[in-house]
Amino acid sequence: MSEEHVDAIVVGARCAGSAAATALARAGRRVVAVDAGRFPSDTVSTHLLFAGGVAELDRLGALERVEKLDPPKHFDAYIGSPDAEVRGTYSPVDGIAYGMCVRRPGLDFALVETARAAGAEVREGVKVTSLVREDGRVVGVRATKRGVNGELTLRAPLVIGADGRRSTVARLLGVDVPYLSNANERAGYYAYYEDPRTEWHGTAAMWLEGRELGTAFPTDGGLVLALLMPPKERADAFRLDLEGEYDRTVASIPGLAKRLAGATRASKIVTSVEQPSYFRKSAGPGWALAGDAGHFKDPVTAQGIRDALRFGRLLGEAVAPVLGNPERLDRVVRAWERRLVAECRETYHWTNRFARSDAVNPLQEQMLRMLAREPHGSRRLLDVYSRVRKPSGLMTPGFVAACAIGAMRRRGTDRRALLRTIVGELRTEAAVKRDLSRLARSDDGTK
Repeated sequence: MSEEHVDAIVVGARCAGSAAATALARAGRRVVAVDAGRFPSDTVSTHLLFAGGVAELDRLGALERVEKLDPPKHFDAYIGSPDAEVRGTYSPVDGIAYGMCVRRPGLDFALVETARAAGAEVREGVKVTSLVREDGRVVGVRATKRGVNGELTLRAPLVIGADGRRSTVARLLGVDVPYLSNANERAGYYAYYEDPRTEWHGTAAMWLEGRELGTAFPTDGGLVLALLMPPKERADAFRLDLEGEYDRTVASIPGLAKRLAGATRASKIVTSVEQPSYFRKSAGPGWALAGDAGHFKDPVTAQGIRDALRFGRLLGEAVAPVLGNPERLDRVVRAWERRLVAECRETYHWTNRFARSDAVNPLQEQMLRMLAREPHGSRRLLDVYSRVRKPSGLMTPGFVAACAIGAMRRRGTDRRALLRTIVGELRTEAAVKRDLSRLARSDDGTK
């Protein structure tokens, strides 16, 4: 057994882990990031970034490397339903007014190389087996390296778990059971297609059709990512005939079927059925959880990579000056967790509402119509996705009331069904406000 002493240990070297390691190394700290996998390698992910997410790549110093992969820039976004559609551009975020979709092997490798260029040591094929504890603090990890006999002990004032939803670090800490969670109502199935539709290469698009949801995101390599998010109860049908059910679902969404006309599927279909949203306790004596290890939102709003990059970087920047002082370090890590929860909790609730598997309803249709009619309505919606506007800043009481009145007046509207929808939304909104109010009153931001 060998033992090393470093300033910080990061477990997991994808988005959150590389971001934290980069920030620590740039501050002059000796940081070692370990990952059980090797790079480049794939992982299940929708890998869509809105303008706010691209801005996080830029803040980290990784954007130039990522853009060398030549992903198409999405200068606008589109949402379509049977009776409404909205298309618009992004408000600039730090001068960036476009999104992109980058396949994870290239994206993650670019992030790892950014961390290495900053001075971080990234060790691949290293699996953490246990934590080292002293006097109630985490002070290191024990790990094994693929193909090498024996165990390595790494010791540091801080261990950052950035090892995903099934986090080993969270399990070893005993915090893997979330204190807040929401079961997903939609499953996910995606594949890549050769994409001859050049007129769509600058657009990230989504279609709602009944209870079905389908998207098409142009990505690097001349491909388009086609993601389906059907109601989760259809998982058995997909399990029995994956390709057939996938193709039938595409055909049932006319806008997506038209978008993919002439395109050839160029990959296997990737499946993700269980993807509940959650918050876990993410800070303690000598440890922190970043990225999906501590907090996960349903992929329907594509916020995970943005938040992993942002809060991985912010964690590294915050702790770098105080690693030599345990008391200050603990205060800083707790403050970082409070900031994460404060910035992400409302978006978590908004995502859960959008991720429901209900059929598109008249209120939603009217919202899209009204946003499409406003001079900058679509931009207001995209600002929520880019995280420069809170959902409550879009869904103001006045706007929701106007949408409800417009839907009620529309010919052919089932008014009883619409009233049931409005009552349900009001109840959900009241529950969200109660949670946000409790959060504002809590001491640690995790209640």
